[in-house]
Amino acid sequence: MKSLITRRKSLLVAASAALALSLSACGGGSGSSPAPVDKPSFAAGTTMEKLNKAGKIVIGTKFDQPLFGQKGLDGKPVGFDVEIGKSIAAKLGIPADKIEWVETVSANRESFIEQGRVDIVIATYTITDARKQKVSFAGPYYQAGQALLVNKDDNSITKPEDVKGKKVCSVTGSTPAKTIVDKYGADLVPAANYTACLEPLRNKQVVAVTTDNVILAGYVDKEPDAFKLASDQTFTKEPYGIGLKKDDTVFRNWINDQLEAFGKDGTYKKAWEATAGKVIKTAPELPAISRY
Repeated sequence: MKSLITRRKSLLVAASAALALSLSACGGGSGSSPAPVDKPSFAAGTTMEKLNKAGKIVIGTKFDQPLFGQKGLDGKPVGFDVEIGKSIAAKLGIPADKIEWVETVSANRESFIEQGRVDIVIATYTITDARKQKVSFAGPYYQAGQALLVNKDDNSITKPEDVKGKKVCSVTGSTPAKTIVDKYGADLVPAANYTACLEPLRNKQVVAVTTDNVILAGYVDKEPDAFKLASDQTFTKEPYGIGLKKDDTVFRNWINDQLEAFGKDGTYKKAWEATAGKVIKTAPELPAISRY
């Protein structure tokens, strides 16, 4: 009897150890492997020093953009933008679990930066002259292009000129919304985010949804039997930048230095392959950094 009890205790200990190992293995989160956290030192008074001393950073990103920034099953965002944010945080000495992710949509990105609600924004954020009047940008770190998403059975829309006078959905305050109206004469149906455009398209209340091709590719990947890109060709150039407080030149230059290093040491490629590269097979090269 004694030996039986001892054996049962041994089995229980072994089972408990296996369970603990399993739970710890599940705690790694989504996305690529965590970036190694540096132990840097920064000049007094810089934004980098303040963030490093605080031991945390607030990053604005999209929560509804497949491949770039979308909430995962654990409630945390995943995607290419998110991985770039984690890598920047690591260079500040901040681990991924000390990042506070705040949802930013096209209409509030500048105001969130101006109000100090976020430290940086990495959210499929196209650099434009108008936006540079309010915030500064590091980058660009990716070059996208505007395209059209249509219903799978619709062959009537193949180029932007085909939407003149027709209802097209895009996000309020976005660059694609302005372009499709001002340049191509579409009748804009505004939405708070691009996901909100999908049902009107599905129900044929609009003929197309327009934004950057990489964002639309994410929707096609999720519902290939429902949607398609009207064409593989893009009709604008959309350089994605990292938004930050206007005229924080030292911080902007530091982020630019990190982006250039990511392009050389494989961090950029690794982030792409772990996220958007699973769908968009053409690997991007880091664009030339703007040192305006």
